[in-house]
Amino acid sequence: MTTHAVGTREQWRAAYERQLAKEKELTRRSTELAAERQALPWVRVDKPYVFDTTAGQRTLAELFDGRSQLIVRHFMHGPKTPEGCPGCTFETDNLVGAVPHLAHRDVTFLLSSRSPLPVLTAYKQRMGWDIEWVSSGGCDFDADFFEYMYVPTPRRDPGPGGGTMLDVMELMALSCFALDDGVVYHTYSTCDRGTEALNATWQLLDRAPRGRGTDFSDWPRKRDEYPT
Repeated sequence: MTTHAVGTREQWRAAYERQLAKEKELTRRSTELAAERQALPWVRVDKPYVFDTTAGQRTLAELFDGRSQLIVRHFMHGPKTPEGCPGCTFETDNLVGAVPHLAHRDVTFLLSSRSPLPVLTAYKQRMGWDIEWVSSGGCDFDADFFEYMYVPTPRRDPGPGGGTMLDVMELMALSCFALDDGVVYHTYSTCDRGTEALNATWQLLDRAPRGRGTDFSDWPRKRDEYPT
């Protein structure tokens, strides 16, 4: 017998309407936050960054691929995560389907990691992803933009300035850029749980009867590593 609260349809409806009011308020606040995010001041990017891509070496401006907006998903695949991060893999599974839709809204979306391009390409083929994945291992791109995201706050192992860089350049993150009159601007970045809303699986689990659960000892895995 279930240990969860059980009630009548009328009781469910009353509780649902109370909960729905909170959901609507959250939706309104999310819309406001999106506007605030888009209103952040843009920062001109003058430092030259060169990436290894399937089309050869390209600058940050060239990564826009003819569009005016660029979203870069920093993927943990590098010296400290040479096998690729399971969490980043999990999230990317949920993102690749958005790529053609974003392209038709003037947005280029791609992955960037520090591992060599052949390693990234092989991993992409393993996962069956149709997405551009560039190597930033030859420039300071990750170091610079993770530094933008670092906010010095007290933690268990405080670093310089009262905070810790965690594992700089080895953290799931997102950076956004605009290209205006030939100039690249950094517009927004987020990391760690700031990327969580991008993952449809988390959102679906939040609506499932038992939610996300509490045991993450062997989940999520790379999808070809689940037992059959």
